[in-house]
Amino acid sequence: MSQPYNKFQEVSSRTLQIGVGLLLSIVTFGTLGYHLLEGMNLLDSLYMTVITISTVGFKEVGAEPLSQQGKIFTMGLIITSLGSLAYVGSNMARFVFDGELANYIKTYRVDKKIAKLKNHVIIVGYGRNGEQAALELAEHGVNFVIVDKRDNVISRVRENPELLYIKGDATHEEILEQAQVYNARALIATTPDDADNVFVVLTARSMNPNLTIISRASELESQMKLKRAGATNVIMPERIGGQRMAKLVHQPDVVEFLEYVLLQKSQDVSLEELSCKNLAQRFVGKSIAELKVREVSGANIIGIKISGARYVFNPDPKMILSRNDQLFVLGNPTQISKLKEVMISDD
Repeated sequence: MSQPYNKFQEVSSRTLQIGVGLLLSIVTFGTLGYHLLEGMNLLDSLYMTVITISTVGFKEVGAEPLSQQGKIFTMGLIITSLGSLAYVGSNMARFVFDGELANYIKTYRVDKKIAKLKNHVIIVGYGRNGEQAALELAEHGVNFVIVDKRDNVISRVRENPELLYIKGDATHEEILEQAQVYNARALIATTPDDADNVFVVLTARSMNPNLTIISRASELESQMKLKRAGATNVIMPERIGGQRMAKLVHQPDVVEFLEYVLLQKSQDVSLEELSCKNLAQRFVGKSIAELKVREVSGANIIGIKISGARYVFNPDPKMILSRNDQLFVLGNPTQISKLKEVMISDD
């Protein structure tokens, strides 16, 4: 696995490298110059170089004064070092006082946290849709990392110390690798450019075939392209917005009820998906009625996905359950938690 890649870190590291490299070059150049021109040993040559570029004014080494070549070399060394040190000093000051050092440290810490992520979600693009997705995931306690290549967006993200982020282009494998795509559970592509989303989906799918990928699409023709690229689901915000507005005209209470169930921030009610994969042995091959959901938990089964293929709404109580089914349950968190205990417990 390659080392984490981050453009900001690269630029910051280059600033430090240039500064240190210039300083070492001047010291090396001065030491060799005094050694070759004046015949000084290396320690005396280094001493002369340091007192010259630092302009402290100590007496020169040796009983004899500097030769003509030595004096010319010293003057050149002073002029060169003053310009170089001014450049190094200004860059170091900017690195510290403009907040680059603080950002560098924060990015380093964030990268350490990202490297430990598992079963998380990668959000590509932090515009309106990406930010809303992040808020929803945070509300449900799901770990996520934001990937965006825009400087102004990353600056805004850095203001929240709780957010994990990577500055880079998610169409590049090294960026998704840094985001721990191999360990992620899902990726949400929300960039406004459909072509970018297609490349992101293609790259992510090739790296993790089991990844759930949700992508935004602006154009209708992009929907099939994203599906072929490997997107699990494709969302068209404009289309959904138009449908919602139309339904608010003739079914306003239905829309508000569904939004209350799905989007409300209180803990009064929630609609959750429960897998039958770990269904207790005594319920395998039994009917929904025999589960006695309402009696034991107070929750209600409002739908079922049979073997990952067919949806059934308001299922018949006589319907037989299997370990490949998914149940859609409506209730408050306590009721759903109780139902989970009953479903997976065994005698």
